[in-house]
Amino acid sequence: MGIEFLEFTTERCVATMPVEGNTQPVGLLHGGAYVVLGESLGSMAANMHAGPGRLAVGVDINATHTRSATTGIVTGTCVPLHLGRSMTVHEIVVTDEQGRRCSTIRITNMIKDAPAAS
Repeated sequence: MGIEFLEFTTERCVATMPVEGNTQPVGLLHGGAYVVLGESLGSMAANMHAGPGRLAVGVDINATHTRSATTGIVTGTCVPLHLGRSMTVHEIVVTDEQGRRCSTIRITNMIKDAPAAS
């Protein structure tokens, strides 16, 4: 997928992904690629919030694509909407190189105890 992480804190995570290599047959960035970028950011952010001995697992994700990227890179910016003890919700906005919103993704993660090492 070519995802590169640029910033990673509990308040904000940012990553880029190239359009090239992630397109559908007509040359548009594949909708699933937007979701992969969003889930990567949101799940990693939720796991950072969960802390040691805890694990965040995705329970819901949705995406609304509002513009098509055809060249260059897209940037995903992830911010928390809710950081609870047992659940997190993050919003990821994906923009093109001109700063135009292409997709809005929301992911909900459940936080639970990590399985014991065997």
